Amino acid sequence: NVGKSTLFQALTKKKVDIANYPFTTVQPNIGIVKVPDERLEKVAGIFHSQKAVPMIMEFVDIAGLVRDAHKGEGLGNQFLAHIRETDGIVHVVRSFEDRQVAHVEEKLDPVRDIDIVQTELLLKDKDTIQKRIFNVEKDVKAGGKEAIAQNEVLPVLLRELNAGIPASSFFAKNPDTEELLQDLQLLTVKPIVYLINSNTERIPSALTARLKELKAHFVVMNMKDELEMQSLSPEEIRELAMSSKLPDLIRECYEALNLLAFFTGNASETRAWAIRKGTPVLKAAGLVHSDFQEKFIRAIVISWDKLLEADGIQEAFARGWIRTEGKEYIVKDGDVIEIKHS
Repeated sequence: NVGKSTLFQALTKKKVDIANYPFTTVQPNIGIVKVPDERLEKVAGIFHSQKAVPMIMEFVDIAGLVRDAHKGEGLGNQFLAHIRETDGIVHVVRSFEDRQVAHVEEKLDPVRDIDIVQTELLLKDKDTIQKRIFNVEKDVKAGGKEAIAQNEVLPVLLRELNAGIPASSFFAKNPDTEELLQDLQLLTVKPIVYLINSNTERIPSALTARLKELKAHFVVMNMKDELEMQSLSPEEIRELAMSSKLPDLIRECYEALNLLAFFTGNASETRAWAIRKGTPVLKAAGLVHSDFQEKFIRAIVISWDKLLEADGIQEAFARGWIRTEGKEYIVKDGDVIEIKHS
């Protein structure tokens, strides 16, 4: 709980309870974090914008899960419900010895802690699937098409979960089934970024091996240092040769969520927008403004680095670097887009 709440305070600059006992956080704390992107200010400079608006990410500080959380242990059902509402998970994993900081399992073992949470998420998903199988039986008998389709997929997914395979792997192999079961909000679909809370850059070899086996997104971070840096000036941080890993964590979160950034700009503001990789520009237009999607005509597109190289829109046009794209165009990371609409 100490590391998790410390992370939240370091990220959001919001004061929260940080205490040396489990379940300090019963009600979730919510904070907004700006996503660092050095491209934003450079693009804003080209447009001579009055302000630059970064992408944001919402972090929710949820109490840690314990063994048998899926059965309600340690208020587990309540905390699992909070996790169900998120897009992804940052799992803070303790990897430091300190007798003054309690551990709910009493003995330090980061690999065990990772596996406990993985198991609890799997078991909760199994429970969710079993309940859905029971509930669709009547609709299947009534000939409901969606119920029949779900009834074919659910037992197969349940077998995968019983084998310890997360729902994300099942959907990766069977992408046409994900939308069918989307309303279940399965926990093992959510991407996980592991934050290894360590007082040294080196972590145990067993932990390294487990992260490699999971093909995990992870960041090694000293949360005590991160919190200390909040009270120091930039000059003091430089003098102490300290460096925050929070930007690395935020970038890992965006990568795990399969997001990219595109930009819009004018004299008033330049803004960075987050969108899923593989998204067509029509949906990106709707993110900027709902009217833009409904009344879309075309998109004017240039990569941010080409715009900087040209040092302006007019020169970029003259060099033929600005493209006109239709609604099916797939947005690329770093695109600068102007939506033309009726």
